[in-house]
Amino acid sequence: MKAKPNVRLPPPYLKSLSVKPDWTEFDTYPYCLPLMANGDFSMQFTRPVTIIVGENGIGKSTLLEGIAALVGFDDAGGANGYRPVDHANAVEVSGGILSKALRAAWLPKTGLGWFFKAETFFSVARYLDAAAREGGSPAPDFLSHSHGEGFLRFFQERCRRRGVFIMDEPESALSPRRQIEFLKIVHEAETFGGAQIIMATHSTIIMAYPSATLLRLDQQGLSETTLEDTGHFDVMRAFCADPHGFIENALTPVDQ
Repeated sequence: MKAKPNVRLPPPYLKSLSVKPDWTEFDTYPYCLPLMANGDFSMQFTRPVTIIVGENGIGKSTLLEGIAALVGFDDAGGANGYRPVDHANAVEVSGGILSKALRAAWLPKTGLGWFFKAETFFSVARYLDAAAREGGSPAPDFLSHSHGEGFLRFFQERCRRRGVFIMDEPESALSPRRQIEFLKIVHEAETFGGAQIIMATHSTIIMAYPSATLLRLDQQGLSETTLEDTGHFDVMRAFCADPHGFIENALTPVDQ
């Protein structure tokens, strides 16, 4: 009899990603993004929490969507088996197709977890309400609160369990104080819930999470970094040193 994988193994469950050796399609989106680098892409997960940083448009969300598809999540967000968004008339090319070019190493393989996307949170929340009512259960009702409170309630309820939790800009509705509350949830999920968390963020507060692997995605691809070496930290450090002067200088036309 084939032995079952030890489902009590600690995270990370997803151990690594790489481009399939026979993949050659690098001239169309999303395979043309810098992170693919003509097949020279690999990503190791050695800690339960991985944080990806980088400028807008560099491919962070696309990478997360590709990972989500490998786990079995809809690339609009949700859990395995959920399809909260109708893609039938979509014009955009989804980043989930990136998964076609990737191979993953797991120990153990799991489809548990959640893919959180700030931009589709309302669609997913309404989907959960409708599904609960159809099943005769009380609706979770994440939307009868402020935007930020709804986010935190969602994280508290959904992320304190085993599985792979992928989060795209979870800070988007959270004040700095609430971002710290979010990190407490991440810490509990990592320490007591057995969660593997992979997220992309622009928040320097979230980047400072102490036990995370911090990765920078830029035109050269992915590389491990530190908070102090990120462009985000440089901007915040300059701003905090002289807030008024920083903004005044930023608003001054270049030709003056």
